[in-house]
Amino acid sequence: MVTGEPRTAHGAAGPPGLRTQWEIDEQTTLGAAYVRSLMRSQLRAGISAFVVLAAPVAVLPLFFGALRNAAVEWLVLGFGCYPFLVLIAWWYVRRAERNERDFAALVRGRDTKDPGAP
Repeated sequence: MVTGEPRTAHGAAGPPGLRTQWEIDEQTTLGAAYVRSLMRSQLRAGISAFVVLAAPVAVLPLFFGALRNAAVEWLVLGFGCYPFLVLIAWWYVRRAERNERDFAALVRGRDTKDPGAP
């Protein structure tokens, strides 16, 4: 006796979001490619933020050596660095959230370039 609705076979054509979700859940080759693409985009954002942070940090000792003014050095270290760090953190969080939002839209089957999609 059958008590439930008939199920479709795994991999059967369905809504694009369900198919993509199934690929990710079952860890198929295609699902792994989707997850790798998200991880690569997050890694790119992290490396970009690191490079933008590391460049000024590497140059600061040269700047301080040429300046030779302790008061300015302490002002830069005490007050000048924090707005820069907050700006990098703000950019990174926005970028990471956008990557995740684009990935979620891909999984749901929506076009990520369509600004009118809910």
